[in-house]
Amino acid sequence: MPVTRGRVAGTMYFRRMPLDPSFVGRSYPPTAPYLVGREKIREFAAAIGALDAAHHDPEAARAAGYPDVVAPPTFPIVVTMAASRQIVEDPALGIDYSRVVHGDQRFSYTRPVVAGDELVCVNTVDEITTRGGHDFVTTRTEVRTAGGEPVVTAWSRLVVRGEG
Repeated sequence: MPVTRGRVAGTMYFRRMPLDPSFVGRSYPPTAPYLVGREKIREFAAAIGALDAAHHDPEAARAAGYPDVVAPPTFPIVVTMAASRQIVEDPALGIDYSRVVHGDQRFSYTRPVVAGDELVCVNTVDEITTRGGHDFVTTRTEVRTAGGEPVVTAWSRLVVRGEG
């Protein structure tokens, strides 16, 4: 994390520097494929209270036109949050994760996620701004199948709280 040092009345202090806006537009290498499992979808659906049978029962999903159980709309957070470590843990960017608050999340779908999908993520830093001593980092994650078929785009805004 970039910092400046100084002294006040004999006490050394450190002040976090704003995040480097030159990271805007930077993309990271594709992640390893993530195999979406039927049980993972069921567990996620149960955890968020998604009761639609298409999230739990393959026959109900097929009757609704899906090849297998279909993930709830927020399921891609499972894949994209793990992938976002590329950005959060990039030492050159210098995000102090102990100061991060999740600000926003949104998804734009090409098609739903279903059990059996092998998903690959590519992360890009879309925006870095500083307001009121806090940094705001907007990331975009393009989620595709291992074969290159677009599935969903996820945007996430992280707030890196300033000092004090």
